Amino acid sequence: MPIAARDLIDDTVELASLPSVVMQAMELLNSPNTSASDIGAVISQDPALTVRLLKIVNSAFYGFPSRIETISRAITIVGSLELTDLILGSCAIQVFEKIPNKLVDMEKFWEHSLYAGVIARILARYLRAPNTERCFVMGLLHDIGALILYRQQPDKSRQALELSAERALPLNIAEREIFGFDHGEVGAELMRSWNLPESFIEVTHHHHQPSVAERYRLETAIIHLADVTTCMAHGNGSGNQPTPLEPGTWELTGLSVDIMDQVITEADTQFAEARLALLPRSKAA
Repeated sequence: MPIAARDLIDDTVELASLPSVVMQAMELLNSPNTSASDIGAVISQDPALTVRLLKIVNSAFYGFPSRIETISRAITIVGSLELTDLILGSCAIQVFEKIPNKLVDMEKFWEHSLYAGVIARILARYLRAPNTERCFVMGLLHDIGALILYRQQPDKSRQALELSAERALPLNIAEREIFGFDHGEVGAELMRSWNLPESFIEVTHHHHQPSVAERYRLETAIIHLADVTTCMAHGNGSGNQPTPLEPGTWELTGLSVDIMDQVITEADTQFAEARLALLPRSKAA
């Protein structure tokens, strides 16, 4: 009996659940009467998360002129929505670091994902997008469905990796041949199970084919560009055929390909800073 992407999430839900603090913070954001101190009080219930967030916002990745000592102050400076997105990205890395994978080098996987997030953040800034941190976290999490596939279906995932290498196919195409769906769809189902905004779900689902996206086509195009650029500049994290650029993506964003040398130069600096702030110490040393 064929499996569906949703089936993989149902079997993974206990392994890949977000901490309750994250869920509470995201619920508070949906309340019009929520204050920075309300969200700060919830986050402060988790000392490890508090330390991690303060480390991130005080890192060179942000470059704020004075030290930020409390979560409520961080919310005031960074923004409640932006900080909650950072919580999501940080916690997702922590969740999946605990799930062993024999098919992928986790350090390379997260380096690819993080670099894509940095590129997405820079592209969003060029576009004057209202929430560059959301694009950063979308880039960070765009391939997370692959970790579910590797964990839940290792034999078929190995077949997909081998098929990709043998026929020089992009991995998502090989996955569709083996599973009938790809890691983008699995990732979207994970986002849905986490009750994330629809933008995360659609961008993750269609990050290899932004023209198919409906409501969030621009954001999807940004993440697609970030993924493709990362494959060219920093590897794709799996060693397989790199992601090809979908024709028309530059036109979807309204950006010029001429900016990419500058974007990559800037990303190389920001990536080193983000790596120290976000990736586990053992990986970032």
